[in-house]
Amino acid sequence: MSDNKLRALAVTAAYSAGEKLLRSYYKHNRSDAKFKSGHEIVTKSDLASEKIIITTIKKHFPEHRILSEEVGKIPGSSEYLWVVDPLDGTHNFSMHNPLWAVSLALFRKEQLILGVVFAPALNELFLAEKDGGAWLNGKRIKVSSYQGPKVINTFCHGSKVSDIKKALKYYNYHKLHDLDCRQLGSASLELAYTAGGRLESIVIPGANSWDVAAGVLLVKEAGGRVTDFQNKAWNLKSTDMAASNGLVHKEILATINKK
Repeated sequence: MSDNKLRALAVTAAYSAGEKLLRSYYKHNRSDAKFKSGHEIVTKSDLASEKIIITTIKKHFPEHRILSEEVGKIPGSSEYLWVVDPLDGTHNFSMHNPLWAVSLALFRKEQLILGVVFAPALNELFLAEKDGGAWLNGKRIKVSSYQGPKVINTFCHGSKVSDIKKALKYYNYHKLHDLDCRQLGSASLELAYTAGGRLESIVIPGANSWDVAAGVLLVKEAGGRVTDFQNKAWNLKSTDMAASNGLVHKEILATINKK
């Protein structure tokens, strides 16, 4: 199957969903949001974006498998698996903060081969292909070469209380010892920003695959490093994720693993 065709489909799906989301974003009412859990919400916009992406994929590749945040697993006979977050940063979207994105990743036989992160409100499309580099709006990007003494770290977390406590402990340490540590509210964008050298790292206790898969490839193809908290290569079954420019990776793992 042509990689060009797969890339074109991913970009088309991301743009189509993003345009729909952008129209909704400007007139969004917070009362539209419903709680999925104590820390997660879903909106009609999440579902509309997801429908566009799934319909686009199935129209062109009906045999492909899909794992999407809201509908879960969609079976298929293909070796290809799409991992989708139709609206990463729903809280930001709901409060009219432009840091939200559409995230699509493609696996072939468990190997991550394509990642797209599109931030419609910022008009930024990040794209990575295995062994093909990482790009922002058609321009090559690289991770930061900065390693200290004061670096910019970000964090996110899953919905479990243990994940939140681990993230807050990490935040507390870096907020006191480094230049800054922030939660931007969109893991896919934080990974894209790490790939683009805008910050040095992100850690996520309780990382969901649909939030991070596309961004993982962006960081790796931009020259960075991505592992779990045990310093093993990230994969679809990983429950934690740490990504960095590589130069600060040992430091962030030591911090997140502090007892």
